[in-house]
Amino acid sequence: MNDLIDIKEVTKRYGRLTALDHVSLSVPEGSLFGLIGPDGAGKTTLYQILTTLLTPDEGTATVAGRDVVKDYRKLRTEIGYMPEKFSLYPDLTVDENLHFFASLFGVNVKDNFDLIAPIFDQLRKFPNRRAGALSGGMKQKLALSCALIHRPKVLLLDEPTTGVDAVSRSEFWDMLATLREKGITILVSTSYMDEAERCERIALINKGRILDVDTPGRLIEGMDKNLYNASSGNMYPLLEALRTLPGVKDCYTFGAALHVVAGDGFNPDDAASRLRQKGLEDVRIWPTKGNIEDLFIKLAKDDG
Repeated sequence: MNDLIDIKEVTKRYGRLTALDHVSLSVPEGSLFGLIGPDGAGKTTLYQILTTLLTPDEGTATVAGRDVVKDYRKLRTEIGYMPEKFSLYPDLTVDENLHFFASLFGVNVKDNFDLIAPIFDQLRKFPNRRAGALSGGMKQKLALSCALIHRPKVLLLDEPTTGVDAVSRSEFWDMLATLREKGITILVSTSYMDEAERCERIALINKGRILDVDTPGRLIEGMDKNLYNASSGNMYPLLEALRTLPGVKDCYTFGAALHVVAGDGFNPDDAASRLRQKGLEDVRIWPTKGNIEDLFIKLAKDDG
């Protein structure tokens, strides 16, 4: 299987700030690949290089077999790009935006309508509504339709679900899975760790560096070992107390509970007993399963 995105040792600096630090990454043809990391990790800078909007200071990158610097004109016709910020024309209607983007690529909307039909179906109710008046989820669908209207080989999505409700987020990922089945290679970035599991492979990025690359399943193998939940009516005192216990490697807030990363000699019953002696009488500690967020926290701390 060919790699439709191939990034080798790409570095980008803004003065003293290194936004990307020798990033190497490959995305196989026909895959749904996730770039996972927090705000400021370098995701958008990498996307701007892949879409020919920026040039790297070091390294090389090819998309669909074309160099992002040397072949930028031809490459722009073979990629679909959906930036994080809504970038369509807010004063144009739904139909006007779609026809405008089709004309930019020299295609007719009908030519590739089969590709966007499942997405566009939800926009049919208001073809004459201005794009700026759409809800967040509908703006997202319109932007995706415009990015696909010329049937690109590669779809580049930069945090497409930011600020979108949970239902629309789930629908959007279902759409991406359908597009992958139609042969579109997709690179999607997100800061939502739970979305990582919707990808075939993911790369974890932090402070401009790739921490690890693999399938979500293989990345979190072994994370269940010595990982515990802890809760109490007084969570902050519990957090501070747990960090002082022998055998506790790390402890951090995770939803409504705390996650405790322990060493091999850690005994949850003994730990709970010690905590009760410190006045935390309602403390509970029980085994839990790790996920991508736990792994990212671990890797980021090891890297930092």
